[in-house]
Amino acid sequence: MTELSPGQDAPQFELPRDGGGTLTLSALRGKAVVLYFYPKDDTSGCTAEAIDFSALKADFEKAGAVVIGMSPDSAKKHDKFKAKHGLSVDLVADEERKAIEAYGVWAEKSMYGRKYMGVERTTFLIDRDGRIARIWPKVKVPGHAAEVLEAVRAL
Repeated sequence: MTELSPGQDAPQFELPRDGGGTLTLSALRGKAVVLYFYPKDDTSGCTAEAIDFSALKADFEKAGAVVIGMSPDSAKKHDKFKAKHGLSVDLVADEERKAIEAYGVWAEKSMYGRKYMGVERTTFLIDRDGRIARIWPKVKVPGHAAEVLEAVRAL
């Protein structure tokens, strides 16, 4: 698993997205990209995070940034998730976990004493040149989207 740090080039990806088609990181060169990884559609923490980022989408766009959520769920599940909660951020599906592993967020987790592998909630801020500007590991959802927005504005 890769340990990424600020200043490195962000790993490229081309993945299926909600609403059909694919989303490619390289196509977003010239814009800041907020790439947040989350474990699963329609769980309480993931829903709250997606709602928070969606609520600030216009502010991110005004600051010159695109917000993308990524999980191992399918694009079809993303479509249902977006419709159910009125989400506006882009969601990409990494069912094979290639990008998830390239970003180093596939990790051992523990719940009720049971260990398992899953996505560690992590956000990457990628600058206009495709380099990692900042990383938020083990994200706690409350206030996170607003904190990321301030970092985008400071780029």
